[in-house]
Amino acid sequence: MDVSESDVVTFDGVIIEVQKLRYVLLYKPPGYVTTLRDPRGRRKVVDLVNIAERVIPVGRLDYDTSGALLLTNDGELANRLMHPRYEIDKVYEVEVKGAITSEMLNKLSDGVELDDGKTAPAKVKKLASDKIELTIHEGRYHQVKRMLSVVGLSVIRLRRTKYGPLGLTGMEQGKWRELTETEIKLLK
Repeated sequence: MDVSESDVVTFDGVIIEVQKLRYVLLYKPPGYVTTLRDPRGRRKVVDLVNIAERVIPVGRLDYDTSGALLLTNDGELANRLMHPRYEIDKVYEVEVKGAITSEMLNKLSDGVELDDGKTAPAKVKKLASDKIELTIHEGRYHQVKRMLSVVGLSVIRLRRTKYGPLGLTGMEQGKWRELTETEIKLLK
């Protein structure tokens, strides 16, 4: 059954209010999980966002990973952004242990074989002797760490600097901001 904006919806005699759509960019600090409930009692990213509406993380960032994380209550947009078909770029800055070689960079940019299949080609740039920028559009479990392990590098620090068109410029870890209308349109 379709419901239009002019309809009044009730449940057990109580009018159901339409929730305002919210779009939030959080600079996730390490030490937080991206789930709504954690049986181990760890801190959750939703606890950092102080708004009335219930928002959910779009995708995941590992417990020890920091960076750009979108939270929203727009389920249609969240599902679209997480679907691999739309190839939303995610940019990571990775501090590594090991000597970064051009052969490693070439392997990463071609895609590497993981236990759950070959990754899509990545964009890779060496930023320093111990730091690379990696752009991927997949979102597999521990993907960046596993990709780098395959080429002989171990991750010391991992930070997602961009999620699609959303970047962290001017933000501090643990802080969040509402998306602009322009950013919302770009995501849609």
